[in-house]
Formats: sequence, C-alpha cells, structure tokens
Amino acid sequence: MVPVLTQSLGTSSTASLHPPSTPLRSSSARALGFRPSFLSRPLLSWSSFPAAGLRCKVQRRERRMGPRCEAAVTEKEADEASGEKFEYQAEVSRLLDLIVHSLYSHKEVFLRELVSNASDALDKLRFLSVMDSSLLGDAGDLEIRIKPDPDNGTITITDTGIGMTKEELIDCLGTIAQSGTSKFLKALKENKDAGTDNGLIGQFGVGFYSAFLVAERVVVSTKNPKSDKQYVWEAEADSSSYVIREETDPEKLIKRGTQITLFLREDDKFEFADPTRIQGLVKNYSQFVSFPIYTWQEKSRTVEVEEEEEPKEGEETKPEEEKKKKKKTVTEKYWDWELANETKPIWMRNPKEVEKDEYNEFYKKTFNEFLDPLAHTHFTTEGEVEFRSVLYVPGMAPLNNEDLINPKTKNIRLYVKRVFISDDFDGELFPRYLSFVKGVVDSDDLPLNVSREILQESRIVRIMRKRLVRKTFDMIQELSESENKEDYKKFWENFGKLLKLGCIEDTGNHKRLTPLLRFYSSKSEEDMISLDEYVENMGENQNAIYYLATDSLKSAKTAPFVEKLVQKDIEVLYLVEPIDEVAIQNLQTYKEKKFIDISKEDLELGDEDEVKEREEKQEYNLLCDWMKQQLGDKVAKVQISKRLSSSPCVLVSGKFGWSANMERLMKAQTLGDTSSLEFMRGRRILEINPEHPIIKDLNAACKNDPSSTEAKRAVDLLYDTALISSGYTPDSPAELGNKIYEMMAIALGGRWGRSESDEVAEGANSEATSSEAGSSETTEGEVVEPSEVRPENDPWKD
Repeated sequence: MVPVLTQSLGTSSTASLHPPSTPLRSSSARALGFRPSFLSRPLLSWSSFPAAGLRCKVQRRERRMGPRCEAAVTEKEADEASGEKFEYQAEVSRLLDLIVHSLYSHKEVFLRELVSNASDALDKLRFLSVMDSSLLGDAGDLEIRIKPDPDNGTITITDTGIGMTKEELIDCLGTIAQSGTSKFLKALKENKDAGTDNGLIGQFGVGFYSAFLVAERVVVSTKNPKSDKQYVWEAEADSSSYVIREETDPEKLIKRGTQITLFLREDDKFEFADPTRIQGLVKNYSQFVSFPIYTWQEKSRTVEVEEEEEPKEGEETKPEEEKKKKKKTVTEKYWDWELANETKPIWMRNPKEVEKDEYNEFYKKTFNEFLDPLAHTHFTTEGEVEFRSVLYVPGMAPLNNEDLINPKTKNIRLYVKRVFISDDFDGELFPRYLSFVKGVVDSDDLPLNVSREILQESRIVRIMRKRLVRKTFDMIQELSESENKEDYKKFWENFGKLLKLGCIEDTGNHKRLTPLLRFYSSKSEEDMISLDEYVENMGENQNAIYYLATDSLKSAKTAPFVEKLVQKDIEVLYLVEPIDEVAIQNLQTYKEKKFIDISKEDLELGDEDEVKEREEKQEYNLLCDWMKQQLGDKVAKVQISKRLSSSPCVLVSGKFGWSANMERLMKAQTLGDTSSLEFMRGRRILEINPEHPIIKDLNAACKNDPSSTEAKRAVDLLYDTALISSGYTPDSPAELGNKIYEMMAIALGGRWGRSESDEVAEGANSEATSSEAGSSETTEGEVVEPSEVRPENDPWKD
C-alpha cells in the first residue's frame, strides 16, 4: 500500500503526513490500524494538500486503495465531529407534577403505594434482624397503623420497619425515581451468601410521590435503629425543594420506623379522611400484605349504666340515700384500632393443606358471592413465568347477558407480591369466552408500567394467558368427568353458550373445547350427550357426524329431514340454540369424523340400493321436470329424495349456501345487511318421496293430464307446505293461507251435508258477486220487498 500512497499523494505530501520524530511503520500495520500517527489532528491539515485533490486521487485508485483511504477520512471526520457533552436539566417542580398526575389514573392508589413502602420497610428489618437481632429492640411488633383524622384533614401512616437515616432521606426521598428497595435487592444479589428476599414490592422509586395526589403537604418522621437521631422530611406539593431537620419534640419521638403524615387538600378531605373509606381501600388493595394493618375506626358497645328513678305523680321527693336506682343498657361509641387484613392469601398455601370449605369461603368473601363455586383449581407455575393462582367456576351466570361476554368484567384480581394491582382487563389474561371465570393471580415479576395499573403486552403475558386458559380447561374437564353429573349440567346451562363461542373465536383450543360440548340427539331427547358418546354409539358403516339445526327441540324431532336416518337407527344431533350451527361449522371435524348437515343436498347414508335408485329415477324423471317447469325459479331443481320415508317432499338447501335455520337467523339480525341475503341464500332443491301417495298421484297426472289446473295447484301447495316444514319462511303467508282454505273447501265440499238456507244464502252470495261484477253502472242499491212466500217448515206459520 505504501507505493500506492506515494504515487498518489507525492513525496511532499507523504512527508507532511509523517513527522521526522515518528518513524514510518510497516505497511501491514498501517493497513490494519490507521493509528493517529497516520491521520492525527495536529499533523494532518487541509493546507498540506487540497481536499479535492485527495478525492480525485482516491477515485483514480479506487480499486486498489479506495476502502482504506475512506476509512482514514471517516476516522478524521469522527474526531472533528466529537463535541462537548452536557447533562439533561429538568424543572423539578414540573417533573414532580408530571409524575404525580400522569402516572396514576385514580387518586386512591396513594394508599396502596404508601402501604407497600411500609411493607418493604418491615421486610427489610425482618431480613436484617436475622443477622443482627439487636435491630428489633423493644419497639414492638412488625405492623402498620393508619389513622385518619376527619377533623384536621390528615392521614397518618406508621410502620415499625427499618426507618431511614438522614443520608437515606436525601438519597431515597430527595432523588426522584430512585428506589431504595431496588438498591437493597441489588445489594442482596451481589451478596449471594445473604440470599434474596422476594417479598419486597417497590421497584420504580416514584410510589412515595403518589402522596401528592391528595396531599398539599407531606411530613415524614423516621428513625433508623442504627441511629440515635430521628429526622423529619417535609415538602410542599408545588415546591421544588424539601426540608430535613432533626426531631427535638419529645412527644413526637418514635422508637423505630417511619411515620408519614399527609395534610389533605381541601377537595380530598371529605373522601380520604373518612375512616370507613380508608378501611375499604386497605381491604381492596392491601388485604393480603404479609404484615398486620390496623386502621383507626369508630366502634360501638353496649354498657349498663345506673340512673335514678323519677318519682311518680303525687309522691314526695325522697332523700338521696333512699332513692332507688335502676340499671339501663345503652350503646356508646368509642375509637379503637381494628385489623383490616384478616383474610390470608389462600394461594400462598400448599393446595393439599387447604380444605374445600376454605376455598369456598375465600371465594365468597373476595367476590361477594352467596353461592358456592361449581369448581376450583389451585396451582403454581414455574419456569419462564412464575405465578400462583386460584381460579373458580361461579355457581351461576350473571343476570345481565351483557356481563356474560364482557371481556372487561372484574372477575380476575391481579396481585404482585400480594399487593392488589388491578381487576380491569380487556382480554389480556383470559379470552372473551372464558370471561366468566373468577380468581386471583399473584406474580412476582409481571411486566407492569410505573403506575402498576397497566399490564404491558409482552411475551411473558402471552405465556401467562396460555397457562391460565389451559388450567381453566383442565378444571372444566374435571367437572365434566366428576361423579356428580348435576354440577356439569348446571355449568352447561349457565356457561355452555360461551364454550360454543370459543369454538368460533379460538381455533387453537378446539381440541380442548370439543369434548366439553353437549347436545340433544335423536336418541337422547331428555339428556344432553357429548361428542365422545356420539362417536361411541356410531355404527360400523357410519363415517360422519350428522346434525340438524332448528329453532326448537320439538321442531327438530318432527322435521322431515330425520325420517330416513331415524328409520336406519342413525343418531342425529339437534342444534337448537342460535350459536350452535356456527360453532359446529367452525369445528368441521371431530376425531376424523366430518360434521354433515342433513338439511343440505347430496346426503349420503352409505347403504343405497343403486338398482332401485336407477329405476325410480327413470320412473319419476318426467315428473321432476314437469314440477320444475311449474315452480320455475323458486327451486333450482327437483329430484328423488334419499332422506324421506313418510313426508311427500322436503326442501333442502345447497351445499355451500345458508341453511334454512341460518337464513332465519340472518334475517332476524337488527343491523343485518339485507343486500347479502340473496347472495348468501343457498339454492333450494325440492326432493320428492316416490313412495308417497300424493307423489304417485301427481306422477299419474303428469303423464295423463299435464295441463290439469288442479294438479298445478297441488304442486304449488306442495311447495309452500315443504317450505314451512323445512324451516323456511314463506314470502306471503296470507297467500299460502288462501290456498289452504281453497283446498279445504274442495276437500270438504258438503261432505256432511248443508242446510237448504245455507245453500240458498251461498247461491245468493254468488249471484250478488256476479251481478256486482257485471253491472258497475248501478250506483244505488235496489230496495227488495220481503217475500210473502213461507217455506213449509216455517215454525211461525199458522
């Protein structure tokens, strides 16, 4: 490379690049390194050679030295581009305001954050006291006390934890987003001999500042057991500074721990200084914190008091010694500490040690239910994601159907290290069709945002959701296999529709969903059966699962589609709920058996007699063509049926269109698209039964008198009747009614005789009708005198 450079730049340029005091290194070293000796800032100046000349020479020798020369130029440009570094500046008061009012959507979470900090302080003390028992001293038990003062508008939260020194006050409270708990955990991890404490909650270092959501001033008084001094930290809500001083008032001294006093804003005094409200927040957010939490509550008790009897009228007043005193029971009010977190986190215990009654009691208390759950499961998952959970199947469905499929139901309570985070989810942990499941989920390492309110979408959440869904299916499967069949029957009545919804929305869990489905069938009209039972009852030659979708069980049993299948002892599933047909169509197969709708064309039962079919086709081929000609576009074609035994005909739908049941459902949609009805409606095929007398009569009419008006009317009526019996809705019900009335009149035709007066009246009516039709000129009716002729059977005749 050296000869190339000397040829390109010239001798003078090369000399200017290398000072006399610096020896020229080997070409290989320069090729690999390009140290500052080659292109150092003091030695390389643009005055030595023009930049354009360098570019020109580089371009001429591009193939041999271009990359190396470009690297050298890049290094020089980077050296010149490097500038002076500056630290970001922030307006502290504005930053604090953003943290307080942007991270949290509800003011009430301030108590959760402060109680969590107190719990961490107690955890630290408990951990450190194992190595140094003198830290506990005589400062009392490890506990948290919360005392609201409605009169002064303050809340005081006191813990007997580790406390803080002056340096820690400056480091933890004076530095925004600095987590003392996080630093403590880091120190534990570095010191492997000491182990780790996973009970610690804090991680972001901003939870303390949530106090300014409701407080205009915060005072922190704290004492570390290793320090002889107690310090007070004080700050205003809108200030960018804070004050630290030593506590000198003997009445305010504490033995150990931290005491936080919140001076509430005017708007928040009424709500958050209320003892009942504070106790409710503790029960909601911090009910399962591992340390006792006491709240200052007003209580009542009955006491007996003595009072003097009043003298009766007319009696003299007795001396004090002789006055009788009577005892009276009165109710007096007093203030005392009350334990707010009595319920223990049942999910932290070993499932083998928990009785069923304990699970039921926990369920009722946590979710305010009055019925026992139908089933429960308690499990712990380890590995990539570690969490504990207790899930329940409720005893009954919500009364409001909208709550039944609402993914935002508050049925799953999420905890992180036993601190309640949220119960407002939109399908992150459970799909919509399993939104009825209730339970608690507790994890130590969920990916939460800083406010602990939003579960961030991540791979961990997807894994967690997958395991929760799998455990739920296991729980429901155990319920279906239990000896008490009534429990699963009750479950199916309440939540069966949701599992069918899962068949539509969750194709990945079809294998877990299908064994849980239940349907009525032609062989089990009283009790529902599973698909496994259907497959077990199948004959040897049956290769499919047959079903019929209708609007009721009664219409399914009497439908003409099932006649031949019932005759051949083939079981048919009855889908009587609106969601059933769509769910089955999404499943398509079960255990390699296809689902076949018997109301559609090309039904194959597997035992057809080809010779008989060929003969019937030849015999009735002319009739099929004649009937198709009479019906026109109402049907796509007319053919011999394989599914009828007692009905004369049936109207089946095409293989790829809507069935009669689906067409009925789509027409009933409130916001349905009527323009798609004609497009999606399947073609209609009229199938006739060659064994039925009506079809035989029509076959004779077709051959002997194809232009017969009565035969044509019979074909029209036959189609309309098949339309109704097959589940379709006639276009004009009134027109169909008139046809039936005409046929009834012809059929009855005076069979039981009529009275002469009825015949006369009928004749008069017919004459009047003909005269009205013929004489439209008459505008006024004629007056007819009553007849003097009396019939012989007149009872009023003399």
